[in-house]
Amino acid sequence: MQQTPRHALPSRLRDAAERIRTSWFVRERRALGASVLAFGFLAITVIAPPGPATAKDILAGYNARHAQTVTVKDTAVPASVTRDNYNVMPGVPQLARHGTNYDWAKIVLLDGGWPVTENNVTVITRWMRQENGPNNWWNRNNPLNNGWGSGGGGGTGSYANLLIAAENAAKALHGHPGYAAIVAALAADAPTNVTESAIWASPWASGHYANGGHWHYSPVAEFTAPASAWG
Repeated sequence: MQQTPRHALPSRLRDAAERIRTSWFVRERRALGASVLAFGFLAITVIAPPGPATAKDILAGYNARHAQTVTVKDTAVPASVTRDNYNVMPGVPQLARHGTNYDWAKIVLLDGGWPVTENNVTVITRWMRQENGPNNWWNRNNPLNNGWGSGGGGGTGSYANLLIAAENAAKALHGHPGYAAIVAALAADAPTNVTESAIWASPWASGHYANGGHWHYSPVAEFTAPASAWG
């Protein structure tokens, strides 16, 4: 079938054909533009730049750049190194939470600035036993029957709680010249018999514990005071 040339068509038909042709080109160009834009978004998503390096990446890179090696000869002899010993001492709050007669003895030593050692703790717990007995050592919240600040000059007073009692026991020992030998023995972590002799010779107890005749040396049983006694 032979097509009629466009210039041979009537003017109205030619205009209509031109509009159809222009509309087709516009649609094709829009479709092409949308395809290019979609490809661009896809490329941005697929070929995204790497994120910032993490601390782990930076450390790994530093180690790789600054790696070091040490070469030891087969004839090297290992050196013997002696290291100092150390231990950890719980503080007053931890001791109070545990709450035994041994803990209270340690608090007295801490409050007085004396070393918390086996010798010193042994002396204090024996002293507490002489005053109140081990299973009721917290009696009147005054384990050493201390008259200093308790309202009882003969040691019959009481304290609001065992922490205050420990503070006052340390203050009494530091504050009275008659207790200077006890303070010196505790500060020196002296053998138990030295510190105990200083206690007997002091004015702490009017009977002086019969100069040691009433003193007991067996291990002191451990007892926990009621939580209320600690305040």
